Amino acid sequence: MDKIEPQYKRVLLKIGGESLLGNRQYGISHEATLDVAEQIKEVHKMKVGVAVVIGAGNIFRGLSAAQAGMDRATADYMGMLATVMNSLALQDALEKIEVPTRVMTAVTMQQVAEPFIRRRAIRHMEKGRVVVLGAGTGSPFFTTDTSAALRALELGVDILLKATKVDGVYDKDPTKYPDAKKYDRLSYQEAIVKNLRVMDGEAFVMCRDNKMPMLVFNLFKKGNLKRVILGEKIGTLVSK
Repeated sequence: MDKIEPQYKRVLLKIGGESLLGNRQYGISHEATLDVAEQIKEVHKMKVGVAVVIGAGNIFRGLSAAQAGMDRATADYMGMLATVMNSLALQDALEKIEVPTRVMTAVTMQQVAEPFIRRRAIRHMEKGRVVVLGAGTGSPFFTTDTSAALRALELGVDILLKATKVDGVYDKDPTKYPDAKKYDRLSYQEAIVKNLRVMDGEAFVMCRDNKMPMLVFNLFKKGNLKRVILGEKIGTLVSK
């Protein structure tokens, strides 16, 4: 039987902080983090370059804190620090299963991680290391979705993989409406016209303007990341 080759050679995986929650209401579950790491390992074994951007919803949401009255810039900086905590947790889980990993941050904290330098990050990936990117863009008022789009473009990946709790993009919330319709493919223009919340506005426009394809899929089903890399038709592809 012929060996199935990966459809992508370099990817950026965007995951929410909720991916590390497991059964907890708050914080980081070691088991859930290890589950994510195992999926990344499956892809890493296929010699695919992997960069990861993690949100911080399991620890701290800057936008929610700002809406509650905190200064928005302060809240966003706190959210950036929470993403670094998640990044270190994922690095620990990956290295426990023998996947070489580097954490790089947009806010300098040299005692715990390398500063993000584009060429160095690319070199890490060329050497077979998973690169986990923390602290967002390093600036307030930008989400980790925007950070993921920015890093995907900087690192020249083949596709941006947006991991969610559902298996693609729907015309309405499938957890609330049983008749919600799933899209297998979408153009950027269709997503705009139909007001589908694929990612936040800035991230979506950045991908659209730079023709970066995006695949939205369910990471909570084990093996899905590998299926995506092998080209199986799961999730929703958003492209030009």
